[in-house]
Amino acid sequence: MEPRDLSAHTVYRAGRGIEEVARELGLDPDDMVKLASNENMYGPSPKAVEAIRGAAERMHSYPKASHADLVDELADKWDVTPEQVWLSNGGDGALDCLARAMLDPGQDVLVPSPGFAYYAMSARYHHGEVTEYTLSKADDFAQTADTVLKDYDGERIVYLTSPHNPTGAEFSTDAVRTIAEETDEQTLVVVDEAYGEFSEQPSKRPLLDDRDDVALLRTFSKAYGLAGVRLGYAVVPEDWADAYARINTPFSASELACRAGLAALEDDDHVERSVDTAAWAREYIAEELDAPTWDSAGNFILAAVGDASAVADAAQERGIIIRDCSSFGLPECIRITCGTREDTERAVSVLNEVIEVVEA
Repeated sequence: MEPRDLSAHTVYRAGRGIEEVARELGLDPDDMVKLASNENMYGPSPKAVEAIRGAAERMHSYPKASHADLVDELADKWDVTPEQVWLSNGGDGALDCLARAMLDPGQDVLVPSPGFAYYAMSARYHHGEVTEYTLSKADDFAQTADTVLKDYDGERIVYLTSPHNPTGAEFSTDAVRTIAEETDEQTLVVVDEAYGEFSEQPSKRPLLDDRDDVALLRTFSKAYGLAGVRLGYAVVPEDWADAYARINTPFSASELACRAGLAALEDDDHVERSVDTAAWAREYIAEELDAPTWDSAGNFILAAVGDASAVADAAQERGIIIRDCSSFGLPECIRITCGTREDTERAVSVLNEVIEVVEA
């Protein structure tokens, strides 16, 4: 007995946790700073934590009411019908839902390179094929309609990330509209706005008012600080929103996740504090780090440090965990998550020392 041929599939490599690295290096976890996974620097929404504690005694029940309540709240937030909100187990779960709804075996999807590995992984899980469009370092990873359309060849789904991970670049609403207009009428344009709260640009949500070929992805993992409970969703056009009922897994978001999401939506102070601190951290890193950086609209910043692996390893030994972007095809770059002021200042100080040593 063997599984099907998985040779074309890749393994998703998540950023390593503080406890894991501390055990390996013999360090105190409390003395380490993790700025590798774009998590919220202030942790989860306090209101969400309280809601989870309050919901703990209901864990024996399926999340029917809480799921419906959260969908209604999100529908109101985005001015769509409840059917247009596809709740999921994290943002990656929303990608799976869209792939199940859209892909026939053998159909192609178009993904960014560099980019989030799970776009391609989800497509392959659903027996799709993958092609890429290139975001060029020489062009500062600019995200334009031409960037995508020059490599488009009739793919069923086109993935756009705005703000983009790991570069921080954005698509304009006009660029997304152009891509949707110039691709086939049976091509779905998915705009991943996982980092949307950190951007000064508005969401691409208005495009759904007059188009049936654009969908958005959102998550509670970043600005709301709920990465650990796995909660995300897609916002899709009304014309085919009923497909969710046919492809959704039973109760794809848990009771605790739904209750946490409902509470987090009311915690404006936590989101505002997180967004403001990220904006400060982006500016601080860009000004103080002894390495070139790119403008970012997310809660992270990309920097060119020469030998990313060496810099990341050396920083880790000094208690700072950042992301070596070799897995993105950028072996000369690191990605630094925006931390608190204290953590960001410490990280930059350590990285400057490390960069000097590595370059010597």
